[in-house]
Amino acid sequence: MHTLARALIGSLVLATTLLAQSAATNDAVFRYRGADRDARLVERAKREGTVSLYTSLAPTESQPLATAFEKKYGVKVVLWRGLSDQVVRRTVTEGQARRYAVDVIETNGPEMEILAREKLLSEVFSPHVADLPAASIPKHRSWFPDRFNFYVVAYNTTKVQRSEIPTTYEGFADPKWKGRIAIEATDAEWMATLVKTWGNAKGMDYFKRLSALRPEVRQGHVLLANLVAAGDVPIGLTAYNSNVFPLKAKGAPIDFVPVQPVVARPQGIGVARNAPHPNAALLFMDFVLSPEGQRLFESMGRVPASTKVKSELNNFPFTMIDAATALDEKDKWEALWNNLFLRK
Repeated sequence: MHTLARALIGSLVLATTLLAQSAATNDAVFRYRGADRDARLVERAKREGTVSLYTSLAPTESQPLATAFEKKYGVKVVLWRGLSDQVVRRTVTEGQARRYAVDVIETNGPEMEILAREKLLSEVFSPHVADLPAASIPKHRSWFPDRFNFYVVAYNTTKVQRSEIPTTYEGFADPKWKGRIAIEATDAEWMATLVKTWGNAKGMDYFKRLSALRPEVRQGHVLLANLVAAGDVPIGLTAYNSNVFPLKAKGAPIDFVPVQPVVARPQGIGVARNAPHPNAALLFMDFVLSPEGQRLFESMGRVPASTKVKSELNNFPFTMIDAATALDEKDKWEALWNNLFLRK
């Protein structure tokens, strides 16, 4: 064997060994449950001095979150923000190149599930996980919900009386709503969850009747909420209440009703398996899932996942989207949705 070939093989073996050692060292940090866990985590995170966060959370919310963490612990947050698919692409690409720059990832649940399946996240222990709804926690426990998007019915208060709003979504299949309702273009997961909740026969019958009313279809949940606030759309059937809340707080004529069944879309947080700053990574996740971090989310109009933080944004029954199932059945439900609501 040539000397160069032997050197290359040796380098590859060494790199693989070092990566395995790094992951094993991180696991010891991530799963530690000793009585001194919290104090040790803070001390070691401060020594690491920095934590790298990739997130799809808007800068108006991710930056205050980072600032609050820095102020509390003196650990600098290096923030990179992109759309959820960009967060996944960057994390996967770096992982394939074995360039481990990220410590914490925070984005949509199905996208977090992709990263879990790519073995880029690590199973961790955090005492704050006990405060999360059990149905929202993946079995592999390598990411956890930190906030929810709730599908609610948003309505313009000058065009619709709250008393007119049906108590369940079935009421919106009544022909009297024709020309008054709108949906968001990408909400196949919402439809899938209602069908699974009601059963296939009842669920698909409902969506066929809703489709016959030809509701307006708009691209983007923020846009849908703004159109309702402006009165261009009297009712948004699939609005996020986190988009309604800030408009209502500013005095816009918009409100929401948690029409049953309310569907919850989890947004998640996880630590990178080969995080370069494992203590700071876990400390940041702890902070986000703690009542303090969750109250910060709530103050910014985001729906907290913790059961310890109750507000008008989450104080009602809801049905959770299963992120793994949503990922596995994505093509099936998108085809049905597109046929019902996006056909010309």
